[in-house]
Amino acid sequence: MTVRITSRNARFQQWESLLHNRTKRHRLGELVVQGVRPISQAIEHGWPIQAIISDGRPRMSAWAAGVWGTTDAERVVMAPELVAELGEKDEPSELLAIVGMPADDLSRLDPTGLTVVFDRPTQPGNIGTLARSADAFGATGLVVTGHAADPYDPRAVRASTGSLFALTVVRAPSHREVLDWARPEGVRVVGTDETGTTDLRAADLTGPLVVVVGNETSGMTAAWREACDELVSIPMAGSASSLNAATAGSIVLDEAARQRRVGR
Repeated sequence: MTVRITSRNARFQQWESLLHNRTKRHRLGELVVQGVRPISQAIEHGWPIQAIISDGRPRMSAWAAGVWGTTDAERVVMAPELVAELGEKDEPSELLAIVGMPADDLSRLDPTGLTVVFDRPTQPGNIGTLARSADAFGATGLVVTGHAADPYDPRAVRASTGSLFALTVVRAPSHREVLDWARPEGVRVVGTDETGTTDLRAADLTGPLVVVVGNETSGMTAAWREACDELVSIPMAGSASSLNAATAGSIVLDEAARQRRVGR
């Protein structure tokens, strides 16, 4: 059965609120997903697809026809101008998806792999960028701790180019919950900090590991620094005093992937 929406009715307004209101996103447990790759990644990695939205164009691309015809979700045909609003574009996207959020449960993480923690990030785009790098370099989980930007903000999802859906994503109130999960599992915790005493290239980044990346301005909290088994720094030349947080995290993840490939 196909539902048709031609006006800014209550259903549309509810979905529109998911774009800008994180409280409503998390209360409803849903987010709007825009773009071919993010939608494809969400489907491929088994995220619950609640609805697929089309602008009703008479001829779909092969990709859109495949998603529309095979995804087990409610199908919604919406007025093109409303699809453009939800897609945050001047022209309507071919498809949009309403996707369910998983529970913020740390037990969903893989303790044998590589997990990235982003502590109190303020920019959704940085979360998306780090998620993209985490996916590219073989991490399996992303944890966002503290008072932070929302990993399900559309800007984070777009910046990740869909890689957010390839990871186990969890939000945690603080370092305590992460440590309560990591310590019993024997997971080492390595922090990235410009004051770190261990050169990144000398650190052991193999085995079960949590890599902690701090806030863009102030870095990790004192509590996170004390909790880390090791603090690593990235050697730099030139006049730059520091790196963007997502960039620094990406460099550490690249080194971790290299060590895991060659056995350190």
